[in-house]
Amino acid sequence: MDARLPAAEVAAPTPSPQAHGSHQALIRTQSLTKRYGTVTALDALTLEVGSGVIGLVGANGAGKSTLIKILLGLLPPTGGRAFVLDWDVATDGTRIRQHVGYMPEHDCLPPDLSATEFVTHMARISGLPPNAARERAAEVLRHVGLYEERYRQIGGYSTGMKQRVKLAQALVHDPRLLLLDEPTNGLDPAGRGEMLDLIARIGNEFGIPILVASHLLGEIERVADFLLAIDAGRLLQAAPLATLTHRTGVLAVEVEEGTDRLSAALAGRGLKTRVDGRHLFIGLEDDRPYDLVRDLVDDLGLSLVRIEQDRHRLEDLFRTPGELAVPGPDAAQ
Repeated sequence: MDARLPAAEVAAPTPSPQAHGSHQALIRTQSLTKRYGTVTALDALTLEVGSGVIGLVGANGAGKSTLIKILLGLLPPTGGRAFVLDWDVATDGTRIRQHVGYMPEHDCLPPDLSATEFVTHMARISGLPPNAARERAAEVLRHVGLYEERYRQIGGYSTGMKQRVKLAQALVHDPRLLLLDEPTNGLDPAGRGEMLDLIARIGNEFGIPILVASHLLGEIERVADFLLAIDAGRLLQAAPLATLTHRTGVLAVEVEEGTDRLSAALAGRGLKTRVDGRHLFIGLEDDRPYDLVRDLVDDLGLSLVRIEQDRHRLEDLFRTPGELAVPGPDAAQ
């Protein structure tokens, strides 16, 4: 199957203003603020992100959906500025929405239409001619796994199928950027995994930049290249995921049984350890623990499952809701 979605047959877009330098940010905000009465949803948010899959993470109520609606030009900010594809959200909202695909968190699907009818309608709204809209709808429904069910009424779809329809309509006009708001909302673990695989495929194989908003750190860690973390409308972290999940100074060891015996033997050799079930964590100052663990596992007749230098996880950065913590060796798991 061709890894690229065919381009939609629409009129050539008006080019956006060129960004300064060789890098054009997909999304930029400058002291972006949104207040609802006495409640501050976004608090002087300043950020800049480029291509790839960008994870926007934060607890429910952190300001993720508010930010997305402002980026689409659907919600005016109280203060500050925001640019999408170098267009100003305050003046170019219509143009932004012509080139950005949006998957809302909550369902707004007509139950009495088939997926083909609805996605074709969304393509027509985006400016595609009738024949191109039908062809494009069939193509994106194939890519999201709904081709065989495309003529069924949406009202009879499962939650997972409805989420795929929402993703298909976001893709149908060949967008330059996707904004996905809680795309796994309401899905069971298997459905979440399938949706995340779809998102990763769109980003990696089709090359479409994606902003994925989620309150689940594990989902962001699975698909994103770059992390934006916000809490109470403030930016907590903006960094490539690889720099946040780098290797720690901890050796992680897993044995089928006998963890306490192995820990005691290592302590007898002067090494500090921490036991967590079948897992053992050892501070690394040099390479000596690698050979020592293997020798002791053999001497004790244990079964070694895993031995590797541990990595930080995103959960280590958020020890309590709203708190950004720098993980140390004791936090590695």
